[in-house]
Amino acid sequence: MNTKLIMTISAIILAAIGISLIFLPDEIAGFIGIGSSKTFQLILQLLGALFFAFAMLNWMAKGSIIGGIYNRPLTIANFTHFAIGGLGLIKALMNDHSLHYAVWILASIYTIFALLFGILFTRHPASDTSDK
Repeated sequence: MNTKLIMTISAIILAAIGISLIFLPDEIAGFIGIGSSKTFQLILQLLGALFFAFAMLNWMAKGSIIGGIYNRPLTIANFTHFAIGGLGLIKALMNDHSLHYAVWILASIYTIFALLFGILFTRHPASDTSDK
């Protein structure tokens, strides 16, 4: 499994979400319907900072050995983030099928990454020679 590709794509997606939340909190707040309160904008910007920091972590670790006992905290943090996020998005879609198509796309992306990081967590990197 090409861990460098997985880490790079996840970093790009997380960075895009983070930058959007940092620089467009008012627009995103209006889009998701929480109003344009300064408090909500601040919360969205802080959430964007978390997404961007996670993206930077993935970007910086993309060249490392990942899998099994190697970079286990990084792998389990990514798995946890994407699994919980994916489950929350799927639950929201099951409760309201009329949600915007962006939620469907995000749920698909999160589910795919949860599966990928789950596989990375359980496999030993020595079985892959393509990562070196």
